[in-house]
Amino acid sequence: MNYTIVGLGNPGEEYELTRHNTGRIVLSALHKKENLSPFKLDKKLKALVSEGKIGKDKIEVIFPETFMNKSGVSITPLIKNKKQAERLIVVHDDLDLPLGTMKISFNRGSGGHKGIESIIKAIKTEAFVRVRIGVSPKTTKGKAKKPKGEEKIVNFIIGKFSKIEQETLKKVGKQVSEAIVTLVKDGREKAMGDFN
Repeated sequence: MNYTIVGLGNPGEEYELTRHNTGRIVLSALHKKENLSPFKLDKKLKALVSEGKIGKDKIEVIFPETFMNKSGVSITPLIKNKKQAERLIVVHDDLDLPLGTMKISFNRGSGGHKGIESIIKAIKTEAFVRVRIGVSPKTTKGKAKKPKGEEKIVNFIIGKFSKIEQETLKKVGKQVSEAIVTLVKDGREKAMGDFN
């Protein structure tokens, strides 16, 4: 079976270590670990594409080179029906989760995430897997402490991770790589049971 794995983010060096690029940052760890092909620019998809295998399954890792709110443009040519959508895995930042955590969900709304909104609109279904990665600070009770107000949220998500936060993200990256391997080899029920 073929799986399409998408790391959401914005193209360009100035966005490289920003919170909104968490999907790309974390998928780079999987890319190294699974020894996938070097990324190449696919002009038709407007995306960087890398290919390889996890076990017997073929995977394609996609980094859209559009901006976040146009992410769907890169996905539309690849996902033509519900069956293909079920083998789509989108990795992205999530303000509702604290940094250092991740959650796998399936068939859920966008939760206000512009990249996810764009993909749902483009492929006309919510029935795909999302690996949501926490980027918010933690409260003393371990809950996400989200910034309030549109402007603060925007400044926060395009802000860069500190050195300490980058270390935390590296650990999550390892976990996400394992979760994706489980998703591909054993299916989403098993991955959700093991990692949520």
